[in-house]
Amino acid sequence: MDTAQMTVAQITALLSEQEISLETINRLKMDARISVKRLIDRWETHLRQAQRERERIAALYEYERQLNNEGYSLVAGVDEAGRGPLAGPVMVAAVILPPDCYLPGLNDSKKLTSSQREKLYEEIKNTAIAVNRCAVSPEIIDDINIYQATIRGMYSAIAGLLPVPQAVLIDAVPLPELLIPSKSIISGDQVSASIAAASIIAKVERDQIMNELDCRYPKYGFSRHKGYGTQEHMEALAKYGPCPYHRQSFAPVKAAAIATGCAE
Repeated sequence: MDTAQMTVAQITALLSEQEISLETINRLKMDARISVKRLIDRWETHLRQAQRERERIAALYEYERQLNNEGYSLVAGVDEAGRGPLAGPVMVAAVILPPDCYLPGLNDSKKLTSSQREKLYEEIKNTAIAVNRCAVSPEIIDDINIYQATIRGMYSAIAGLLPVPQAVLIDAVPLPELLIPSKSIISGDQVSASIAAASIIAKVERDQIMNELDCRYPKYGFSRHKGYGTQEHMEALAKYGPCPYHRQSFAPVKAAAIATGCAE
C-alpha cells in the first residue's frame, strides 16, 4: 500500500479501521506531511487509551476469575439502586456475564453519566448470560425496613436467574441463606465486573420507573431527582404532602404527612 499517494482524508479513514498492519503504520510514520504526523499521534494516543481500558476491565474480573478457577463458571453479580430515596421502589438486579466479557466503560453506575449507563445497559442485556431484576415496593420497605427490603430483593433477583448461578458476588450485603458460594464485597460495584453490570441494570430500570411516576405525579419532579431528598423534592413534600409512592416510614416523609394533614 503506497500511503504516500493517499490523501489526508483517505488516511483518516484508514486509521479508523480495526486492523492496520505494522508495515502500513511504519510507512505513515515516514510521511513528511504535518497533518499525517498529527493523525498518527492521535491514533497512537487512542491505542494507548484503549489498551489501558482493556487492562482496567480485565482487572474487574479478578473476583470472577478466582471463582472460575475453583470450578464455578456461572458467577452472578448482585447490586441495588435506590436505598436512599424518599420515594419509589428499591431495585435489585442480578447479572451473569460471560467470563472476561469486554464491555468498554463498564463501571459503578454512580460514576457514569445517564447516557453512558443507557448505552451499557443495552450492551449488558445483549451480552449477559442471564439478567434478572426485582423491584421492592415502598409498601414492603415501610413494612420491613429498607435494609430487609434490599435483602429480600437480592434473594429474589438471584432466585430468578436462568441459568441458575453457581456462585454469587454481592455488593456489601451478606446473604447467609444462599445455598451456593457467595462473597459480599464492600464497594463491589467498583471492583467486580458482574456487580458493576448489576448496578447499571438496577439504576437504569429504577430511573425508568421514576420517570413513569413523574408522568403520574408531575408536581414532585421525580424525573429530575429520582425520589432523592433534594431541595426541590422537599419543597414539594412540604407543599403537597406525600403521594402513594413515597416511603411513609422515612422521617422526612412522615413529617411532611403530619404537617400537611396527610398522615393516616
